[in-house]
Amino acid sequence: QVQLVESGGGLVQAGGSLRLSCAASGRTLSPYSMGWFRQAPGKEREFVAAINWRGGSINYADSVKGRFTVSRDNAKNMAFLQMNSLKPEDTAVYYCAADRGWSTLEYGWSYWGQGTQVTVSS
Repeated sequence: QVQLVESGGGLVQAGGSLRLSCAASGRTLSPYSMGWFRQAPGKEREFVAAINWRGGSINYADSVKGRFTVSRDNAKNMAFLQMNSLKPEDTAVYYCAADRGWSTLEYGWSYWGQGTQVTVSS
């Protein structure tokens, strides 16, 4: 089992930045791809970004390309999501996820954190 805990969410003005962290315990993250998803009120959970176990393959949703950067530190068993130029429409609960596979679909991920709220004011 992999336990994931997100942190770093908060309230920020439009145009600002936040850095989300995802700390893993239970197992080393090295073999796992790491993903970030978000869910806004009344909406489905959607894919944001993913990075494979080596960090050599990265994928972003079109809505965040050029503004968000996903990274990982396997030695620290952590993953990160740097979010710049935030917009009100980025407001959501952000979740990190882990899986040995690779997917942009929610059901493709085995382990999930509890989420952290990001609120972007206009």
